[in-house]
Amino acid sequence: MSTLIKNVRRSLFFRLMAIFGTTVVLFLVIILISLQVISSNDDTIEAIPDYFTRHVESIIEDIGTPPNLSNAMRLASELDWTINIRNPIMEWSSNSQNRLDVDLSEYEESLTPDAERRTILGEDIIRVVRGGYDFYMYQSAQENGQFNYFVLYIAMTLASIILFLNYLMVNKMLNPVRLLKRGAERIRQGDLSYRVRSNLQDELGELTDSINHMADSLQSMLEAKRQLLLAISHELRTPITKAKLRLEFMPDSIEKSQLKEDIDEIDLLISDLLEAERLNNDHSVLVSETVRFAEFVRPIVEPFGSYEGGVVIETPDNDFDLEIDKLRVRLLITNLMNNAIRHGEANLVNVKVSSTRESGIIQVKDNGEGISPEHLSQICEPFYRADSSRRRNTGGFGLGLYLCRLIAEAHGGQLTIKSEVAKGTHISVSLPREAPKNSLHPQNQAESLRL
Repeated sequence: MSTLIKNVRRSLFFRLMAIFGTTVVLFLVIILISLQVISSNDDTIEAIPDYFTRHVESIIEDIGTPPNLSNAMRLASELDWTINIRNPIMEWSSNSQNRLDVDLSEYEESLTPDAERRTILGEDIIRVVRGGYDFYMYQSAQENGQFNYFVLYIAMTLASIILFLNYLMVNKMLNPVRLLKRGAERIRQGDLSYRVRSNLQDELGELTDSINHMADSLQSMLEAKRQLLLAISHELRTPITKAKLRLEFMPDSIEKSQLKEDIDEIDLLISDLLEAERLNNDHSVLVSETVRFAEFVRPIVEPFGSYEGGVVIETPDNDFDLEIDKLRVRLLITNLMNNAIRHGEANLVNVKVSSTRESGIIQVKDNGEGISPEHLSQICEPFYRADSSRRRNTGGFGLGLYLCRLIAEAHGGQLTIKSEVAKGTHISVSLPREAPKNSLHPQNQAESLRL
């Protein structure tokens, strides 16, 4: 027995089966008892007591012929029966409802020379013919409805109590699931130090241990990934820096210019890859500051004014505050402008800054080559380019818009692209006015950089 109890305590499945099995049994018991009470109550009017049939003569004599209606009413009340008296000129009944139509009754047997038993709808009726009168006697209908409703109310109350107790037990059993949900959400938001505490020994306890071990593994993997990023950054940037220094001592030539361009592209590619890797998870930390957004955007866009097609920037009359990571949003705007100029085909580029109650919006629209529909859904994926030949004169590595999307999402915002071939591309970035919860303010930036 103790082994069975131990197994039940260790198994959520068996506990749920026990709860629902007990519920089913109790419901069956309630239903069977209710039906038995109601049916037994209904059976009370099916047969005539032997006492009544043995003393039918004395009852008729007590009523008399011609009948004494007062005596008939008294006997009907005492016996709880209905008495009907008929002759060609009168028809009397002790009960005005007359629930049975005695004319439709069928003969069953004779009790005395002038008395017989008849039936209708399964009930017995006694008919006595004496002195020119027909006496019909049968049991009055008992007030079963009220009692049946009482049984029904009791059954429903018991069923409701059982269901409520089931709810309480199941709700208590699901408390660990809620704790697991909150813990998983905390871990998803980046709090990898959070652990779900539980002393359960069943399947939920095993699941809790698995989630805690998963958080340990994630924390270890992310730390290893961070160390790898730092190592790659150091190991790749050092030879590139040396190559740049040696390049400065070389005489000017076309080869030097091309080599410098190649080295700068490699340096930019490494920077973009590292930044994309930092942003490409839910645990990236932003260094947030409050800025006047239009005032922040204008000096980033103005250096692109030398573009041959021209750049027009539109800002609202009333500037607004926005809490952003300045370095990353600067990179976002720069990438959007480079993309618009690279594919603008020397046509005008429009930049618009606006706001809603919840967010700030920057829109960059070029009037260039546009993007075909088959490429539009993938244009923000890493290393994806609509130009499959990937020629140098098309520019870029396919990371610009990918980085823009990651930066917008890291801020809790959204990047949307609308484009038509030969008509241009319209990119809109919406950033919430308040920074996400996992962002740092400038005073905590030094601590963030040490992580």
